[in-house]
Amino acid sequence: MKIGIIGAGNIGGTLTRRLAALGHEVRVANSRGPATLADLARESGAKAATVQDAVRDADLVVVTIPLKNLPQLPKGLLAGLPAHVPVVDTNNYYPRQRDGRIAAIEAGMVESRWVEQQLGRKVVKAFNNIYAKHLLEKGQPAGTPGRIALPVAGDDAAAKAVVMQLVDALGFDPVDAGGIDDSWRQQPGSPVYAQDYDAAGVRRALAEAKHERPADFTLPA
Repeated sequence: MKIGIIGAGNIGGTLTRRLAALGHEVRVANSRGPATLADLARESGAKAATVQDAVRDADLVVVTIPLKNLPQLPKGLLAGLPAHVPVVDTNNYYPRQRDGRIAAIEAGMVESRWVEQQLGRKVVKAFNNIYAKHLLEKGQPAGTPGRIALPVAGDDAAAKAVVMQLVDALGFDPVDAGGIDDSWRQQPGSPVYAQDYDAAGVRRALAEAKHERPADFTLPA
């Protein structure tokens, strides 16, 4: 696939390396321009690009930048993508640590619903609950006992299926985590967040999640 990745931080850089190693044509972009990605491109075999070039003609797009920076992306960035192209949201809301207060999320809007508003596009939530180092190093073949599983949430069944296949190819068991309105179950502070559970463990953790956001991940007015 032609995969465009917007963001080259911990998760973005890791996905760039892993997906390029699987043979995908990866274009990666950040806010500072392609020249700053020369080392990552050379190491991974991906192509450093502008954000516009990263998403052009892509078969799948990954958006993996700080939540607070989403409104700064070029307006209409994804408008030219066909409706069937999955857009993966890996983002998390860290109000105290990074993002500051986002009123709509504090008022109860699910993180990925807010992301959809900023992008003008449906998203699939994935790769937000695993440490980048584990995403890089801990993938295993399908059927391996104890294989780490990752939750995948989305409203478009076809798009979610594509992302789940990608999760499997990267060495993790994909677990259908429901629609985007259910994706709060995998947000920071939830039982599945930053845990390397197998598929049964992920399903159990999702079921045990409480809707109340932990104090470390909220910033009231």
